[in-house]
Amino acid sequence: MNAPHLPARPIQALSDQLISQIAAGEVVDRPSAVVKELLENALDAGATQITVRLEEGGVKRIAITDNGRGIPPEQMPLALARHATSKIASLNDLENVNTLGFRGEALASIASVAQLTLTSRTATAAHAWEISGSQTGQVAPSSGAQGTTVDVRDLYFNTPARRKFLKSEQTEFGHCAEVVRRIALSRPDVAFSLSHNGKTVDHWNISEVDRRSAHILGNEFANARLALEEAAGPLRLYGFVGLPTASKARADAQYFYVNGRFVRDKLLTHAVRAAYQDVLHGDRYPSYVLSLDLDPALVDVNVHPSKIEVRFRDSRGVHQFVFHAVSRVLAQTSATAAGSAPAPVTAPAGTIAWIREQQQTRFPSQFSSDLGVAQTTASYGALFAASSTEEVAPAPLAQAFSPAAQALPDDDYPLGFALAQLHGIYVLAQNRKGLVLVDMHAAHERILYEQLKNALDENAMHVQPLLIPVTFYADPIEVGTAQENQDALQALGFDISALSPTTLAVRAIPALLKNADAQTLARDVLRDVREFGGSRVLVERRNELLGTLACHTAVRANRALTLPEMNALLRQMEATERADQCNHGRPTWVQLALSDLDKLFLRGQ
Repeated sequence: MNAPHLPARPIQALSDQLISQIAAGEVVDRPSAVVKELLENALDAGATQITVRLEEGGVKRIAITDNGRGIPPEQMPLALARHATSKIASLNDLENVNTLGFRGEALASIASVAQLTLTSRTATAAHAWEISGSQTGQVAPSSGAQGTTVDVRDLYFNTPARRKFLKSEQTEFGHCAEVVRRIALSRPDVAFSLSHNGKTVDHWNISEVDRRSAHILGNEFANARLALEEAAGPLRLYGFVGLPTASKARADAQYFYVNGRFVRDKLLTHAVRAAYQDVLHGDRYPSYVLSLDLDPALVDVNVHPSKIEVRFRDSRGVHQFVFHAVSRVLAQTSATAAGSAPAPVTAPAGTIAWIREQQQTRFPSQFSSDLGVAQTTASYGALFAASSTEEVAPAPLAQAFSPAAQALPDDDYPLGFALAQLHGIYVLAQNRKGLVLVDMHAAHERILYEQLKNALDENAMHVQPLLIPVTFYADPIEVGTAQENQDALQALGFDISALSPTTLAVRAIPALLKNADAQTLARDVLRDVREFGGSRVLVERRNELLGTLACHTAVRANRALTLPEMNALLRQMEATERADQCNHGRPTWVQLALSDLDKLFLRGQ
């Protein structure tokens, strides 16, 4: 395809109007961009009450009124001029920006593609003043309270080609409403009101950040969030992160602010996503409202036309700080967040011996004390009134609760004590608040996963040699993978070697997984090593692989548990980080308060 023939033209300076229209292409790409720029100006002016009125998705009209400081009449023409601002005056100011706006081009760009009227009044002025059009317009007396109103009508009236790229009225309004929500979330100390086509859509009074975020993100987020506040040197991170159970199919409930400015920064998004990797697998997205405050000199906000991206001077340090801060708050188990770790309980020696015997014979690998049970089996001895010589049958579907356990205080045991096992799937327990339901497979999967991670982190992955190696048929790729990645396999606790061109032998597996099917584990680890490489499996893909191994090893449904085994599971959950969710983000337990049960039976009504 031949390039079009362009006539030769002399180099010439562009007109101010054309320069502003070109700038508007970057700054004012749709009505929501106008709303953003005007709201930021209002906040920079110290407003505590802002009203946003839209018509036809903001295309016909955008009117934003604030009660800020106002603009003196002699400065109003300059406010509509290009690159005129009160927010910076030197390079030092530019490198230490502490306002939302600073370039001084928004009003000029908007005025070049719309009909704009600026009305403002300062605290000392006898009345308001207004100017229409551009900086060449006349300033005339007007009416109005202290503050500023920017009235933008007929957006893109003089650039019809630009108007063709706009979407439907409802779509454009949706973008405008989202901008208002973003800014309202960052400033709960400011009241906001939003109307569209004469009807009030949203109104937020001045409130605390927890109430503002609950109002905007809804009760689902409000009921499943964790408060976060951490500081390290010049960095401070605060806000709320949603529990994995409040995850969404889209990333539309993620709000991150840097020095009060909403940003969509890849580094920060990656840090938060990485913190969720242990509790949120698959295609789900976490919900959060987070604010990062730091010295303005440590962040460059002048790297994107709409100022939605930033660049940190120490990007690695910021990434690690955010990652570890979010990881720590997610590591909390809500069952233990309000209480201390359980204290040991003294029990008769005979009872202790009986529990040890039962755990070793009926559940030899899952909850023995050498695998990191929260406490020794002695801690559970006082819960049961069995003798050391009693023969105990496997737990039925609904096992009676021991009266001795009911008499013990459970303030130090947030998940309470087991009552029964339901359909071989759920453990029913009683705590101070009411009834606790535990998915035993999901809970045990999380416990094993955390143990595997800790063992690998500490280079303490104990290996269980197999008395008789497990052999299985393998294709040439699997055999080659095993031979080429011996170091990675050994680091993960596996000894897999080739017996022949078509046969692999598993001679050892991680001790934590000793009751799992060795062939299944071997095929899983070989598949990941083959797909991602040995080094990546140990670093980037490590958690996914360990999660798969834990899933294969965790106690299965229809496995009858005794009361000591069920209580051992509850104690391990209380001592395990992130025990609220399994490795796939599903809840491991739920709480039914007595008040919830009363409602089911209409008690007190």
